[in-house]
Amino acid sequence: MVRLAPDAGPVQFVDAAEILHHDSSHPVSHERIREINSSRSPVVWIGGSEPLHHPGVSHLVRAITQTGHFVFLETDGTNLRRRIHEFQPTSQLFLTVRLEPGAPRHTSKGLRSDTFELASEGTRAAGLSGFLICVNVRVHSETKLQEMAELIQFAHSLDVDGIVITRGNSRTNGAAPDAAALQRKTAQARKLIGSRWWGSFSRILEPLLSGGRHAARSASDTGASVEQEERVNEEGVKVA
Repeated sequence: MVRLAPDAGPVQFVDAAEILHHDSSHPVSHERIREINSSRSPVVWIGGSEPLHHPGVSHLVRAITQTGHFVFLETDGTNLRRRIHEFQPTSQLFLTVRLEPGAPRHTSKGLRSDTFELASEGTRAAGLSGFLICVNVRVHSETKLQEMAELIQFAHSLDVDGIVITRGNSRTNGAAPDAAALQRKTAQARKLIGSRWWGSFSRILEPLLSGGRHAARSASDTGASVEQEERVNEEGVKVA
């Protein structure tokens, strides 16, 4: 299990496009890699523009994991099966696949999106190859809890090692009532994970993944949202 250091920011976000060039297998910025590796943050989340579009991403992952950091490599999964041979299974690396709520409802492959099918196939292949797998799910205002429950059940059927659930960007320009409702729904969805650790880790990640790495969020705001989630968790969740 990932241990989060209390005396350092637990997660640093890295946009693959800032370090890697899509036409080169070598990193653009060695200085940025040294900066990442010198950080006391135990977790590095590699996301932003699709990391698996960059030839040098496996080199970047190795350079970071070798220094003892945990790496969560976020991907839509469409290229995962094709590129999985470039990585090595290690306890420091979580291949993190984004899945969309609602897709598992379409039991027929002909009704599911190609992206979901490729992501599912890549996730299965990675698991069989011995990789640690995390599923990343965004909750939007139109997301239904039933869809979340079905997706979480599907993720468990793939024998994933963890599930991260974060709030998606507001579809109504951040109106306060809509944002509050979305936060409550996200808290309810996290309850369905069945793991307090992954629920807490999701809350830590939310400022980075929901609003981008430049999102500004005060400690009091973070504390308020966590407290709100705890109230929702105490009430429990029922899914029709």
